[in-house]
Amino acid sequence: MQKIIPQFHEDTFTLTYLVYDEATKDGIIIDPVLDFDPAGGVVAKEAVSQLIETISRLELRVQMILETHAHADHLSASQELRNTYPRAVYAIGENIRIVQKTFKGIFNLGSQFLTDGSQFDRLLRDGEEVQAGSLKFKVIFTPGHTPACASYLFGDAVFTGDAIFMPDYGTGRCDFPDGSSEQLYDSIAKKLYALDDSTAVYVGHDYMPGARPLAFCSSIGEQKRHNIHIRADTTKNGFVSMRKERDRSLKAPRLLFPSIQVNINAGQLPTKESNAVSYLKIPLSTV
Repeated sequence: MQKIIPQFHEDTFTLTYLVYDEATKDGIIIDPVLDFDPAGGVVAKEAVSQLIETISRLELRVQMILETHAHADHLSASQELRNTYPRAVYAIGENIRIVQKTFKGIFNLGSQFLTDGSQFDRLLRDGEEVQAGSLKFKVIFTPGHTPACASYLFGDAVFTGDAIFMPDYGTGRCDFPDGSSEQLYDSIAKKLYALDDSTAVYVGHDYMPGARPLAFCSSIGEQKRHNIHIRADTTKNGFVSMRKERDRSLKAPRLLFPSIQVNINAGQLPTKESNAVSYLKIPLSTV
């Protein structure tokens, strides 16, 4: 029987999910978080250590580590998990190559940075059905927030990353490079909303609007009826207009530059220099 355990990372409002088969003990991790303090440049492992403790307590065999996209608000803990579970396959949607090409130029990463997705163990295709031990899921590309966004359908549960949030918070922003509110509308209206209304929706973040308690799971039916940005009867023009206006008012995520640099490189921190210290780049602009 399939079980789902959420882990909330308070500092970045991120949900990491552990999906596992209670009978076989096979498990899959979705969107793991590495703690990072940008003020001091300090990387810590509290969140991933808690996740590993849960996996150990349940005696699970980690088959895969999945990313829904290259996150702009937290560093991935994938490499820490790969060190612990070397047989686990690290996977992301194949359109990560688009994101890599875009940010290679933005960060001036040079010829040594490859943009073919080879930093990951496996690049997933749209519509592909993946078997990981006894667990099975379908890949559903849901671009818009980024070109590489993918949702993962495990039977009657879909993990949507940043495409769609809880109904009272709406949808992901689309103002990152190569983002598209038109694409996001199609991803939600034509792909996610085409799923059965009873399908459980597990979101990638929860910002607890109105100081309500943490929530991370709704249903396709609830989203179609109550999502404040896109209901079943929302027009594409209306959504695109709303999304573009809202995005103009948003500040850049606090961990944007560190997160993207690390995450397009499959969660690998920059190579240590001659003084045994790693450095991140921050592009500067004048306004």
